[in-house]
Amino acid sequence: MILHTLIDYDTLRVIWWLLLGVLLIGFAVMDGFDLGTDMLLPFVARCDIERRVVINSIGPVWEGNQVWLILGGGAIFAAWPPLYAVSFSGFYLAMFAILFALILRPVGFKYRSKRDSRLWRAGWDWALFIGGLVPALVMGVAVGNVLQGVPFHLNNDLRIFYDGTTLIELLNPFGLLCGLLSVAMLVMHGAGWLVLKTSGEVAERARTAGSVAAMLTIALFALGGLWLWAGIDGYAITSPILEGGPSNPLAKTVALAPGAWLANYDAHPWMLAGPALGFLGALGSLALLRARVELGALLMSALSVFGIIATVGLSMFPFILPSSVDPRSSLTVWDASSSHLTLFIMLVATAIFLPLIATYTTWVYRVLWGKVEPREIERDGSHAY
Repeated sequence: MILHTLIDYDTLRVIWWLLLGVLLIGFAVMDGFDLGTDMLLPFVARCDIERRVVINSIGPVWEGNQVWLILGGGAIFAAWPPLYAVSFSGFYLAMFAILFALILRPVGFKYRSKRDSRLWRAGWDWALFIGGLVPALVMGVAVGNVLQGVPFHLNNDLRIFYDGTTLIELLNPFGLLCGLLSVAMLVMHGAGWLVLKTSGEVAERARTAGSVAAMLTIALFALGGLWLWAGIDGYAITSPILEGGPSNPLAKTVALAPGAWLANYDAHPWMLAGPALGFLGALGSLALLRARVELGALLMSALSVFGIIATVGLSMFPFILPSSVDPRSSLTVWDASSSHLTLFIMLVATAIFLPLIATYTTWVYRVLWGKVEPREIERDGSHAY
């Protein structure tokens, strides 16, 4: 018996859909508080030593956290090639903006304290702010556009053609709403991290900012849900679904229908756990920030991030990238994956290496546990930023 036949093709596809969600949520949770901290830097720290404390709260971990972004991109490339082809080419300018902003972060961390100049350091502080804001905003805008459908189509040879033109097209009202939700969500998460890792005035300002961000997260998430229900047509497969069939998106028919993105919740009520966790996590973070329960506030903001991102995936299933130009070309879990053998080999590799990454990450955070204090930053011989 060939080993990869031990798991059905349709089961492997669902497993990899779940794993892709795990990797994307892992990035949002792990690197999300880094991005949120960058966005809060100019506002919660008023002097140079306070800003160094904020930077050093994420200094030892931000590089490792970005591993989740690499894993997510790699999973899309190997498990869902058409998704990779459309998203990384169609959203090319958006991807470039994200990469440019992410490049600013390591440069800002390394160069900020190289000169004892107020203007020099202030410039790099705002560069770090941009390095946090742009990825958070653009990724949220991208998700909003995916929910509305992306302008691409496939010809009879399954060649992909992207029919969009400019980055401005992405900045539509619903896309911007999702971008603002992403920013608020990650600012809330970053504030939870700063409250846990700092003390004094920095922690108090972060607590205030996090409370505001949590309330905005709740409001924007609710508004986005109402808009999706009342103002945006979803997608529905109208032909028989061959779950273990070949990867050919054109072998189905798809129709747009009002409220279709919410149909999964009627068919599978357990999926309501996604939006419920999004709201409850944000409410819990707000309550625990005010109650000064530091670790609890961070965990609840992470739960909110999990719930909000999971809501997108659960609402769209089985679609992973709908087409606004030719709905039949929309990519789904059942017709846009790699081969049966490829998915199985990747699953084996993931089963080996993902636990190693999780174990190492846990060890790093255990070693680096504790608050960052100004005296540690100022101490002679310190390796702090």
